[in-house]
Amino acid sequence: MVLPSRLARLLRSTRTWIGLGVLAPLGMLLVSGLMLLDLRQDAWDKAEQTSRNLLQVIERDIARNVEVIDLTLRAVQDNMRMPGLAKLDPDMRQLVLFDRATSARDLGVMFVLDENGDVVEDAAASPPRKGNYADRDYFQAHKANGHLGLYVGRPIVSRLTGERMVNFSRRIDKPDGSFGGLVLGSLKLTYFARLFDQIGLGQEGAINLYLRDGTRITRHPYLEADVGVNIAGSRTFDRFAREGAGKFVETSVRDGVRRLYTFSQVGDLPLILNVALAVDEVEAGWRAKAVVIGTVVLLLCGLTVVLSLLFGRELRRRAAMQAELARLSLTDALTGLPNRRRFEEAFEVNRDGARRAGRPLSLLVVDADHFKRYNDRYGHAVGDEVLKGLARSLSAAVQRPDDLVARVGGEEFAILLPDTDEDGAMRIAGKVHGAVARLAVPSAGIGAGAVTVSIGLATDHGSAQERPEGLYQAADAALYEAKSGGRNRTRCAPGPVGTGGSKMPRLRLANA
Repeated sequence: MVLPSRLARLLRSTRTWIGLGVLAPLGMLLVSGLMLLDLRQDAWDKAEQTSRNLLQVIERDIARNVEVIDLTLRAVQDNMRMPGLAKLDPDMRQLVLFDRATSARDLGVMFVLDENGDVVEDAAASPPRKGNYADRDYFQAHKANGHLGLYVGRPIVSRLTGERMVNFSRRIDKPDGSFGGLVLGSLKLTYFARLFDQIGLGQEGAINLYLRDGTRITRHPYLEADVGVNIAGSRTFDRFAREGAGKFVETSVRDGVRRLYTFSQVGDLPLILNVALAVDEVEAGWRAKAVVIGTVVLLLCGLTVVLSLLFGRELRRRAAMQAELARLSLTDALTGLPNRRRFEEAFEVNRDGARRAGRPLSLLVVDADHFKRYNDRYGHAVGDEVLKGLARSLSAAVQRPDDLVARVGGEEFAILLPDTDEDGAMRIAGKVHGAVARLAVPSAGIGAGAVTVSIGLATDHGSAQERPEGLYQAADAALYEAKSGGRNRTRCAPGPVGTGGSKMPRLRLANA
């Protein structure tokens, strides 16, 4: 009969039914959640596979077209070394030099520059069109370095056609190995636009092609302002350049959209290509399913969940009230500083810790000088303002998080300084005097320097032989001596504290 009676008590318990009311929907939510996570993973797997496939197709197309241009440039290099080339008439020379030049519609200009940057041969015109390109980055790069091979330049606007294009160039050497100019071929950015426009990436999807130095060659969707922008140093591009190929999720520096980036280098070229799918669009289908499943689960669990939430909210409200009451019980209502109770708790903990570790513990007992005069002359409201100002001044004098400033009496404060010797405590006392010296209450006509404090300082050197209550007594006695000695000063208790004796506290001024 013992078991049934216990079961009966459990069934009559409010906590039991609350627990069951929470566990039942939690079980359903767990199952639903696992199913939704599996669906979400399927959506991401599909998006990653799609990105890899698109990246591969685009990368191969770009590499193939650049290879065609490079083969043409190499052919021009070879033809430039043909004997008797210079003796041919211009039309024949053009035919010989550019006999393998492609005529694709997205191919831009193709010509030969001499060592001064002037056009000397032009695949599209005979005689060649006039122009000097010594200021272009590709010309300067080849002139400075004879071993660049194929150089991919930054996107530019052609001076001959006015179209946006990216240039590919190879150096031409003279027989003695010195710089003799270069052969240049270019690809219009319309090629990339036509290639990318065939791919559906959603409204927030994007394709980017960069030079290895971070310069954006083009982007889909195309915006003129994006061309030529350098994003080196951004989180996304740093990963492109560092890892070479891969995938990750990051927020775009351009428009703040969070995307799945799949990226790779284009063949052996100094080009980095990425396909970016917006995370919101990747998860759009999954979210639609999640809404349906979640709605069904919520309908099934609705009543118990609502009751559980209401009960939980009530418990949280009560816990918050208790926490606030506990905080208020340890806080001085006027100044907002820890009160005497909080100080005593901290004092006990820090004193025991200092004894165990053999580390010093210092205490400053601070008292406002002639505080009764402020209350008698100006009223308690002004006196309260003075106390608040003192609290701010004392708090400003300490910096470490473990230091504690507390109000322990009417106009008496205490500063507890763990792991601080007497010299360190004296520096803090000096800061206190300095901060208080700047304290003013303009509304009552109390200017800076009118309010002063006396400070008693004592240091427990971590000796187990020192009496536990001796530190506060020593600091309090030192405070009394500071008051008797003229106020607005700091007195240090003789050490070690709490061992008896009749030594008078030592007077040490700390910026008083």
